[in-house]
Amino acid sequence: QVQLVESGGGLVQAGGSLRLACAASGNILSINTLGWYRQAPGKQRDLVATITSGGNTNYADSVKGRFTISRDNAKNTMYLQMSSLKPDDTAVYYCRAIYRFGTSDLYSWGQGTQVTVSS
Repeated sequence: QVQLVESGGGLVQAGGSLRLACAASGNILSINTLGWYRQAPGKQRDLVATITSGGNTNYADSVKGRFTISRDNAKNTMYLQMSSLKPDDTAVYYCRAIYRFGTSDLYSWGQGTQVTVSS
């Protein structure tokens, strides 16, 4: 299995920056895709960005040009650099791993980290 722990959330003013980290442990070599998702109060959990083991990235339109996803395989850690933050970015941010288990692809989620952007 794979375990994920997020860190780096906090309170920031609009226009500011934050960097989130997601540390992975367990069966690291089985991880294919890592991603960041967010959930605002009363809303569904939405994709923010993903990165594959080969380094291919994908972003939600709402964060393109402002957020950058990256992964450091040596540290088993994924990052989300967030810049030009807006109040609409306020949410709990979760990291997710898709990993291979036998012949199946399974999902693992972190516990989430709160990001609050004040206007």
